[in-house]
Amino acid sequence: MLISWQVALLLLLLQLSNATKIVGEELELVGQCDSKPTLDPRPHSVSILEFGAVGDGKTLNTIAFQNAIFYLKSFADKGGAQLYVPPGKWLTGSINLTSHLTLFLEKGAVILGSQNPSHWELVNPLPSYGRGIEVPGKRYRSLINGYNLQDVVITGDDGVIDGQGLVWWNWFSSHSLNYSRPHLVEFEDSKYIVVSNLTFLNTPAYNIHPVYCSNVYIYNISVSAPSESPHTVGIVPDSSDHVCIEGSNIATGYDAIALKSGWDQYGIAYGRPSKNIHIRRVHLQSSSGSSIAFGSEMSGGISNVLVEHVQLHNSSTAIQFRTTKGRGGYIKGIVVSDVEMENISTAFSASGHFGLHPDDEFDPNALPIVQDITLQNVRGSNIKIAGNFSGIQESPFTSIYLSNITFLISSSSSSSWICSDVSGFSDSVIPLPCSDLSHPYSISSSAASPLLNSARKTAVL
Repeated sequence: MLISWQVALLLLLLQLSNATKIVGEELELVGQCDSKPTLDPRPHSVSILEFGAVGDGKTLNTIAFQNAIFYLKSFADKGGAQLYVPPGKWLTGSINLTSHLTLFLEKGAVILGSQNPSHWELVNPLPSYGRGIEVPGKRYRSLINGYNLQDVVITGDDGVIDGQGLVWWNWFSSHSLNYSRPHLVEFEDSKYIVVSNLTFLNTPAYNIHPVYCSNVYIYNISVSAPSESPHTVGIVPDSSDHVCIEGSNIATGYDAIALKSGWDQYGIAYGRPSKNIHIRRVHLQSSSGSSIAFGSEMSGGISNVLVEHVQLHNSSTAIQFRTTKGRGGYIKGIVVSDVEMENISTAFSASGHFGLHPDDEFDPNALPIVQDITLQNVRGSNIKIAGNFSGIQESPFTSIYLSNITFLISSSSSSSWICSDVSGFSDSVIPLPCSDLSHPYSISSSAASPLLNSARKTAVL
């Protein structure tokens, strides 16, 4: 399948026509998911069977995958090629993709991640993190990888990618890891990526991790990991821009979707934000984390994010903004609209005291900025705490706007909202927010933050 980008000029015009100005800078709250590329058939296709692969769930097929991809690399300047994976259980270690490639998993095809760590290559830590996230030093390469690629599609007819993560979860929980856990799919420094029509199961850590990427489209996928699986995460856009996540069901042990952009001084130095991200029509569940999380590794910045028409359920926290002193960076220009919540411990959370540091070299005076956050058109039932906002005294969270929100609180606590070092506005919110967020919306508050005025009317599409 070949990604067609011939409508790029039209999409650019659409983006410009939907742009919103925010204090002198352009805020693109555009519908990134409205500009998904068309997928045309690749002119060349081969089956993994042609390279000696055996789909018995026992034979290691890493070399077969590597040989097939190396062969298909020769078609990059001829319209690209497709690697077809037929029904069967295809055991493999880490594999690296190539540009202008479609990896297609037929219905009944299951790619299985090896449970032998020697089958997973070791790679250097990401420069915006400075070390492995879980263990200092190197990290295991992900099961399916792409580095400095373009025009890559991972899709199928509801095929499955199963990381067989139990052994990794046990090593993590027992503090037996020598290196940080691998993910199922990771693209680094790549562009024009599509992941669709697949099921992801039992990841060792993250399921899909685009880092330093542009124009990433993830839609119509299912992600599942047991509720007790430690720190398993669904989709993690990381220092990436122009990302669409749409029409997917995600249930994980920790976060369902987490937006990140680097860790403390390493993320500040790398300086690549996550921005222009559109999330819509997803069903999310996170057992011990958040349905949608911003940070806490956000030192490169997170901005211009539109979340709309989402259903969040059976989660510890629905929407959470995370940071701490030493992060630097910012979280700003966020609109969350048209949300249904059910069985949530804390509906909204913003914490300025969340997360650890990579080492002792971080700058405690690098204060993050959290501002211009709009939460609107939200309904929730069986909610224990409506909101818990705890900013930083030296850098309070500002311009938080709440509108048209109704929660049915299940607990008998008299404090359904908890606030400190935060300020904002509210309109038609039940139960009534804390005083710091109860200032009525007005023309003067709109002038202070044009984003609020725009978001108050529409989710900006």
